[in-house]
Amino acid sequence: MSIVLSSSLSDAPNKHHPEGNKTSEVVRRSVNYVPEIWGDRFVASSADNLKPDAQAQERANELKGEVRKMLRNVDDYLQELNLINAVQRLGVAYHFEEEIAQALLRMYKSGRDYGDDLHAVALQFRLLRQEGYNVSPDVFMKFKDEEGRFKRTLAGDTRSLLSLYEVAHMGTHGENILDEAIAFTSEHLNSALPHLNPPFSTLVELALELPLRKRIERLQTSYYISIYQEDKDRSDILLEFAKRDFNLLQLLHQEELREVSMWWKSWDFPTKLPFIRDRVVECYFWILGVYFEPQYSRARKMLTKIISLTSIMDDIYDVHGTLEELEPYTDAIQRWDRSVIDQFPDYIKLHFSALLDTVDKFEEELAQEGKSYRIPYLKQVFKEVSKGYLIEEQWSNSGHVPTLEEYMTNALITSAYPMLSVVSYVGMGDVATKEAFDWGVNMPKLIEAASLEQERGHVASIIQIYMNENGSTYEEACEKFKRMAADAWKDINKECLKPTPAPMPLLMRTVNLTRVIEVLYQHRDGYTNPTYETKERILSVLVNPITV
Repeated sequence: MSIVLSSSLSDAPNKHHPEGNKTSEVVRRSVNYVPEIWGDRFVASSADNLKPDAQAQERANELKGEVRKMLRNVDDYLQELNLINAVQRLGVAYHFEEEIAQALLRMYKSGRDYGDDLHAVALQFRLLRQEGYNVSPDVFMKFKDEEGRFKRTLAGDTRSLLSLYEVAHMGTHGENILDEAIAFTSEHLNSALPHLNPPFSTLVELALELPLRKRIERLQTSYYISIYQEDKDRSDILLEFAKRDFNLLQLLHQEELREVSMWWKSWDFPTKLPFIRDRVVECYFWILGVYFEPQYSRARKMLTKIISLTSIMDDIYDVHGTLEELEPYTDAIQRWDRSVIDQFPDYIKLHFSALLDTVDKFEEELAQEGKSYRIPYLKQVFKEVSKGYLIEEQWSNSGHVPTLEEYMTNALITSAYPMLSVVSYVGMGDVATKEAFDWGVNMPKLIEAASLEQERGHVASIIQIYMNENGSTYEEACEKFKRMAADAWKDINKECLKPTPAPMPLLMRTVNLTRVIEVLYQHRDGYTNPTYETKERILSVLVNPITV
């Protein structure tokens, strides 16, 4: 059973008549998924209604010029740190990449010392780490006492505690001081929380729920705009620009979702494949977490179609298909062989046709730019996922209980994250070179760590295997996998430090995929059952504009 897109199966299989021209009865499993919750909401708007208002666009451009001036002319170091932090959290940093990169390079080279100002020291450290600079956590040694513990006096300064807490999640292996900082700041922020006032209390609450490093950027922006609005030190120009930019981007995202939803409907998947999770909106939201910026519009649409087809494939292998059907289907995918389509039952015919046609269209589009070299990589990683799904089905069918090592090795692939990482480059610009794809398909450390972190999506099976193999208790097994997840994030953080193994825009796709899992599986499987937090999050990012 796959990890990321995994479904939970009902215990009692139902019998169905097989599709196609077979006459014997086939036993098929059955599961009652939550029905699709969006109806035609995202298809109903006409394309014209999703075009931005010319006046709003003009005003946003004016404000952007003003914010650019602010970034270029700021003359106070601490003010500069806070301004960059606000620009990033408000989701508009993509407009000012050059200005921010130059400012952070200056900071890195100057080695500015902010003395005993923990907030400034921590904020600078985090901004530099995010940019890939391998700054030393020894800068926090001066905030410890003679016994090597963080000074008790820091406990009263919640703003600095919060800055240190956020920094501590940027740590890599062996940086014990950052591990200690997580424990120290979590304890004191939790005890201070009941006594704090909004908007700061909201910021602390959000951080304790999930630190900035693990948050989906677009969601973070929607939260932070309302928090920043209440900040007495806010810049009204920056605030208005962030709101207008959010709404303009939302229109673009709605138009993309409309296009993807129409593609989904054109294949009539929900009617013809009633056993699948009908989740095209949730798939788009997932991929919006991977990249939200306008320059990635094509990449987003391509990746959403692939994750949607992967979700169908997961349900085919997990729920509906029999081993006798899945073995030849896996073989056909390995050969990418259209000529055998008619040999399959109707449900497989539909999925295979959609897969082949969709990838063919990608290839046609990319060929016009001389980028069709990307398609063989897409096919390679997709084939690996289908093989991984088949292995799980063979285990299930034969009653084979895999060893932990067997399970984990296959789960890396069936998490679909190595595949999604590579496919995320397919629609991108020139940064996605042939060398980048060669790096991505060879399971580099970053992608392996991200895929391991995904095990939280379906951890029950792994915990059971671990307990059986090691004779450990449920609690011990859970603790073990919590440590593994923390270690995976340290690996991710390490791989994002210069010199990076691939350009940062590619690495961030994998970091962001990991963030989506943190958010989607935070309280429950929010993909299979999106009626709770996932629905609210989609509304805040894709439906509700922000009042300017």
